[in-house]
Amino acid sequence: MPEIKAAVCHAFGEPLKIETVHLNAPKEGEIEVKLGAVAVCHSDISYVDGAWGGTLPAVYGHEAAGEITALGSSVNGLNVGDRVVVTLIRACGHCTPCGSGKPTICETSVDTTKGPLSTADGGILEHGMNCGAFAEKVVVDQSQVVKVPRDISYDVASLLACGVVTGIGAVVNAAKIRPGQDVVVIGAGGVGLNTIQGAHIAGARRIVAVDMNEEKLAAAKEFGATDGVLASDGKPWKQAKDIIGRGADAVFVTVGAISAYDTAPRYLAYGGKVVAVGMPKSGDKAIYEPVMMSAVGQGMIGTKMGDVVIKRDIPWMVDLYQQGRLKLDELISGRYRLEEINDAFADTRSGVARRNVILFDM
Repeated sequence: MPEIKAAVCHAFGEPLKIETVHLNAPKEGEIEVKLGAVAVCHSDISYVDGAWGGTLPAVYGHEAAGEITALGSSVNGLNVGDRVVVTLIRACGHCTPCGSGKPTICETSVDTTKGPLSTADGGILEHGMNCGAFAEKVVVDQSQVVKVPRDISYDVASLLACGVVTGIGAVVNAAKIRPGQDVVVIGAGGVGLNTIQGAHIAGARRIVAVDMNEEKLAAAKEFGATDGVLASDGKPWKQAKDIIGRGADAVFVTVGAISAYDTAPRYLAYGGKVVAVGMPKSGDKAIYEPVMMSAVGQGMIGTKMGDVVIKRDIPWMVDLYQQGRLKLDELISGRYRLEEINDAFADTRSGVARRNVILFDM
């Protein structure tokens, strides 16, 4: 059984420990990928902090890219040596959501305590988010990867596994924004910047970024926002409506803060909708007045990872990047080694980083 280095979470809220763990060879329908890079997503931090519970010890990490090094049986369309993006989206292809084009909410459950990882002494090791990508190698289902060109660097490719597809997909797949519509994006972090890029690509007329940080609002304009509003300035929804001339057709909440969810409907135009992208911790609750929504035809939808279909959506995003129409390099704030992962987490927790990336030797 191969041994690899991985960052292991033994206790919620505690630093990760770099350890040698075991990784099973790929079984039927699975592939092994030697990683070149894995990005640090706020979802990883939420898991490490215990926001959503789970089994420990665990290896998290789900936003990765690398090269296929081994194939299990019955793998189709993939070969050893292919460069791939590795996602957490494991889709059976047969349940109702998969058959309806919604693989991100596949109903077929997998026991991630019985995945390919185990501790050095053979004990249970949670295969976090079906990936366990804070490690030198991963074994994942073939449905979780998509091939990308070899001339795209691993650090850039890793961003396409979650943050980019979540933000852009929320706009084009979930909200289905049309040219000329107006949007508000609450939160100008990594996912927020990609939501802004998605709105720009979709042809939105006004794209108003809302954040607590002036520097992040300036960055939002670099990524396509037409305007910025400080969330701390009194009633920011009034400023946004003054800018737009009415309410927004869609308000994207890209952060997990309950205060953002509480205020999001205030930005809406009649007939508009709140799009829930950011994920609060389990048990958090927001408060609304349903009568207001029903009276003027407003609503709310949730979207997991931008309702992405990875083999459909990642290739066209790669093409936009190659044309210079999608910013990816600019999203990377810092690059770290696996041994420095706790530093990368600390920088991400500060709220300033766009995306920090862990690099591996290839």
